[in-house]
Amino acid sequence: MNPADEFNLLQTRRAFLGRGAMGLGSIAMGALLNASEQTASATGALPSLPHIAPKAKRVIYLFQSGGPSQIDLFDYKPGLAKHFGEEVPTSVYPAERKTTMTSGQKSFPVAPSVFKFAQHGQSGTWLSENLPHLSKVVDDICVIKSMHTEAINHDPAATLCQTGSVIAGRPSMGAWVNYGLGSDNANLPAFVALTSNGSAKAGQPLYDRLWGAGFLPGRFQGVKFRSQGDPILDLYNPDGVTRPQRRRMLDSIQKLNQQSADHFNDPAIATRIAQYELAYRMQMSVPELIDFKSESKAVLDLYGPEATQVGKYAYNCLLARRLAERGVRFIQLYHRGWDAHNNAQKQVPAQCRDTDQPTAALLSDLKQRGMLDDTLVVWGGEFGRTIYCQGKLTDKVYGRDHHPSCFTYWMAGGGIRGGMTYGETDDYSVNVVENPVHVHDLQATILRQLGIDHERLTYRYQGRDFRLTDVHGKIVKQIVAS
Repeated sequence: MNPADEFNLLQTRRAFLGRGAMGLGSIAMGALLNASEQTASATGALPSLPHIAPKAKRVIYLFQSGGPSQIDLFDYKPGLAKHFGEEVPTSVYPAERKTTMTSGQKSFPVAPSVFKFAQHGQSGTWLSENLPHLSKVVDDICVIKSMHTEAINHDPAATLCQTGSVIAGRPSMGAWVNYGLGSDNANLPAFVALTSNGSAKAGQPLYDRLWGAGFLPGRFQGVKFRSQGDPILDLYNPDGVTRPQRRRMLDSIQKLNQQSADHFNDPAIATRIAQYELAYRMQMSVPELIDFKSESKAVLDLYGPEATQVGKYAYNCLLARRLAERGVRFIQLYHRGWDAHNNAQKQVPAQCRDTDQPTAALLSDLKQRGMLDDTLVVWGGEFGRTIYCQGKLTDKVYGRDHHPSCFTYWMAGGGIRGGMTYGETDDYSVNVVENPVHVHDLQATILRQLGIDHERLTYRYQGRDFRLTDVHGKIVKQIVAS
């Protein structure tokens, strides 16, 4: 938020009296709250939360940036083989729904998946041969085949998935959860973001606003762990600087910052004070967090050969479990490289080789530790891929463009019914024909599992009460365990 705008918001009779009653020592925290915000509890949670009994304590969101191909992974359409190379009917896929990248094509031939599918688990869930590890834990997941969105390009689609709006600047889901529920561990951030790149393709850019706080106070934003070297810069004190010396230095800085906060009433200063204190505590907690020496060989083997390679997807999955163990509320993984505009036969298997084993390992590891029941794991990207071929179609090569009208997510743990498939698409995997789930519906359901009524978690900004789901969102009750 613009500091001047928030300063004006804070100049109310209620805010003035509140600051006067609490004393100067509370100004730093008071400046973080706008006039309509309730005072948080000792853990940082709003006193009105949870609204309902939570099924999950934390969320691990495995965001697959670029748009995984539902037709090559989850949405089995054996009948399309006989239509290879035929034009997709315009009645099914009209021209106005195609992106500018393929709208100029003269032909839109059907490109059936070349990958074999089989049913797995007691649930008989259909999965592609690219997901051999996930097939072993398929009875723990709920596959949602009927996801849909309005956004057709990467940045607005990813922004919608992460913030509830295609317009940049809104708070991310993790920031909303942090704002509402606070932290379970004062020595670690409540919201952590991790990034990794696919080995086959660099992928789309990931902007800090995807895990930002938007117009919420800055202290609710996600803390991004770096994908190389130390996860946090300046994690260790310089040579010759002891921890008591660091404490004295921070105390002196805090006094100066407090003087500025008393004078200017700038929320950014209060955020900076809180960040300095968290950073000091993290200097003790993070080194232990990232030290995998305590992990058994069996656990490391479970996640695969890249489990100890900083910045790899497998490493981030294992780190996510360790963060979850230590009370981090919202853990956001971003894995890039799913944007298969050409040669999907090569790119999709490559992405799965990077992600399938670690993803399944995370579910197994959480379950073995008794944590899956109260940890909600979410997997999916910003949209799906087209059934028609982008570019020239051969029996060996096809590409797929962006497709927002239907795509697949899955969820596991945290009170979600495992071993089920929800929703259905048409014969061409173009349109949802049964139980549609919008991005806002998914967000409402995630919040519900955390004990949050998505319509009641709001923040007043520029004269309006905002929420993650805007004016939309319905809980997908059929996938929630009783």
